[in-house]
Amino acid sequence: MTQNIAILGASGYTGAELVRLIATHPSMRIAGLSGERKAGQSMASVFPHLRHLDLPDLVRIEEIDFSTIDLAFCALPHATSQAVISKLPGDLKVVDLSADFRLREAADYEKWYGKPHAATELQKQAVYGLTEFYRDEIRGARLVAGTGCNAATGQYALRPLIAAGIIDLDEIIMDLKCGVSGAGRSLKENLLHAELSEGYHAYAVGGIHRHLGEFDQEFSKLAGRKVEVQFTPHLIPANRGILATVYVRGEAEAIHAALSETYADEPFLQVLPMGEAPSTRHVRGSNFCHLGVVQDRREGRAIIVAALDNLTKGSSGQALQNANLMLGLEETAGLMLAPCFP
Repeated sequence: MTQNIAILGASGYTGAELVRLIATHPSMRIAGLSGERKAGQSMASVFPHLRHLDLPDLVRIEEIDFSTIDLAFCALPHATSQAVISKLPGDLKVVDLSADFRLREAADYEKWYGKPHAATELQKQAVYGLTEFYRDEIRGARLVAGTGCNAATGQYALRPLIAAGIIDLDEIIMDLKCGVSGAGRSLKENLLHAELSEGYHAYAVGGIHRHLGEFDQEFSKLAGRKVEVQFTPHLIPANRGILATVYVRGEAEAIHAALSETYADEPFLQVLPMGEAPSTRHVRGSNFCHLGVVQDRREGRAIIVAALDNLTKGSSGQALQNANLMLGLEETAGLMLAPCFP
């Protein structure tokens, strides 16, 4: 049975990535595409790399007949998503790619996003979309909140170690590099080629990055106590990719064993041989996450390196993985594309 899919916000990077992935999905058909500023245009004119596909034109959200839609992806900015999803049919399955439903507490949303949550009842219903750790809840969910791409990368590196109690929870340092597509497609002066190329810089320094809200929420829940990591993101002059280098106090061999055991049966999480570190170039355009563990020169300290594609496993690929579960489809459907190299 073919499932009819709508993508709201299809004129952005994550929307285009969803189209690319669903194009080869054996059980999904794209039946509606919205793009408020691009309404009336074809996807081929907005994204020429998709011109070979037979796709509906972009329209305004209110022009989509949701009675014919089985699941909608909402690839809209935060604050916009909660307003739009509140008006969708109550029985429509939704995967939201924004930040609007990632945090469980309204006070936490206001703290990190600077305004009160306008759909708190929906916030209570939402399931956090880190697939490998919330799989059972996602299967029965009506609304799934996709994680932040940085938040997903860090959690893949750290959740098994926190659960196993094998690292010092008060000494976690995360240094993360992210490609420029993580900032979205809207025009910003600091993202112009002349402003960004030939260098990279730290941003949100000192613990003000919004994805810290997810780290605080998830790590503290897992540990049963307050856990706050040191986290500094950097913007690099690359289109795609996230590389997180995490410094911890713990035994490297035990850390590698915990990651290997946790992810042994996970189709998209690959733990490298002990001592090897991954690269973003080896996961580009794919739903895979590669993890490596290296012994630090000091005893009792280790370095974990995690790499994924921010637009795929960090966002749209994760969203499709969750949608597959929600619709009772094979979890890996449409997602086993090999990474694009070089």
